[in-house]
Amino acid sequence: MIRFVIVEDDIQIQEKIKKMLVKISISTNQDYEIKYFEKYSKSLQKEIDDQTFRKVYIMDIELEKSISGIEIAQKIRENDWDSEIIFVTSHDKMFETVHRNILEVFDFIEKFHEMDRRLEEDILKIINKRFDKKILKIKGANVDLEIYMKNILYIEKDDRKSIIHACGGNTFKTNLTLEKLLEMLDERFVQTHKSCIANRERMVERNYAKNYFVLDTGEKVELLSKKYRKEIEKE
Repeated sequence: MIRFVIVEDDIQIQEKIKKMLVKISISTNQDYEIKYFEKYSKSLQKEIDDQTFRKVYIMDIELEKSISGIEIAQKIRENDWDSEIIFVTSHDKMFETVHRNILEVFDFIEKFHEMDRRLEEDILKIINKRFDKKILKIKGANVDLEIYMKNILYIEKDDRKSIIHACGGNTFKTNLTLEKLLEMLDERFVQTHKSCIANRERMVERNYAKNYFVLDTGEKVELLSKKYRKEIEKE
């Protein structure tokens, strides 16, 4: 799933972008969400801080009663270098020259010069980018889950399902077994317990005597077994 985050204070432009995104998502059979913001706010910052999902930010540069789109992009890039940023603006190409290398902006599009065509081309390129090595993809009956592996903290098995614990307190349930999930994940993930897989890069403390590990989020997880110590500690 891709989450499109539109930061635009012109409602007509918002609607124009929405119609285009819906059209592309239907034609490509891509699961998506769209979130709207008219200015920088606490809710937008919360969205920026939540890096669980694959995101595309589509932003105006000049926003009334708000910091600029450039400044918002700088906030995104403080911790997030994976999400794509597209500026849809009435400004000239000066911003592309100055900011592309700093912010890794995907594109600058002028609102009144072939915006629909260029934005559609950009979104299709982004959708078709290969993320297989970085994203866990699970096909479900109703919705497909795509989550950055680096944002998966650990996965535990309950009686019936596997529960994926991700950054931001997000959890997702799947019918896949831990064994199958471990096959799908990359080398940073290790089995820590018969009922748990963990992201070794997110573990900051391991206590085999008391059977727990601590994540960089501060969470203590009591699912650590000496049985898996060799694999966990392997360089």
